[in-house]
Amino acid sequence: MASTLTKEERQQQSRENDAELIRRAAAGEQSAFRTLEKKYRTAITSLIRRMMHSHPNDIEDLVQETFIKAFQAIGNFNNEYAFSTWLYKIASNHCIDFLRKKRLKTFSIDQPLETKDGAVEYEIYDDSATPDMELHSRERAALIRAAIEELPEKYRQVIHMRHEEDLDYQEIADKLEIPLGTVKAHLFRARAMLYKKLKGEVVNFYE
Repeated sequence: MASTLTKEERQQQSRENDAELIRRAAAGEQSAFRTLEKKYRTAITSLIRRMMHSHPNDIEDLVQETFIKAFQAIGNFNNEYAFSTWLYKIASNHCIDFLRKKRLKTFSIDQPLETKDGAVEYEIYDDSATPDMELHSRERAALIRAAIEELPEKYRQVIHMRHEEDLDYQEIADKLEIPLGTVKAHLFRARAMLYKKLKGEVVNFYE
């Protein structure tokens, strides 16, 4: 009869498995990162739900954006730490940033607009608005529109429905007659593509 692993042994085994998946994900293997996402998605969702109890409609988007940020930064992960700890930090910082922006007095410059995290919506602080800033914001909005237009149709469609029509995930699934999981996957991929395309070109005023 095989011996039962201790808690410490199970944790060590989990970290070793994660390290291999992280190595493969950093080398560009998306399936390896999807395995990591599947393993930690429930925990990250629970964390974000606790932090965002007053904004329940934003939870799913924040979960997706957390994993997008993690995927983009996976090459910088330090194996001395647990992957879960690193993910929790990304998620909590993202939620804090989101809540801070919600509290600011803002006005919309143009639609669709962009945040540093890839979501197609963007607002700037009212008190610092100048004609030059508005011009730059419109130029950035034009970059975002162009990037969205370059997306494959299935990704462009869900981005438009989520961020311009303000439909929730289930409404998009019902309207397109596709599974809810497919909607989530399309949005994740669309945001990741936009983030990669726009990174370094769109400056965030909150930085």
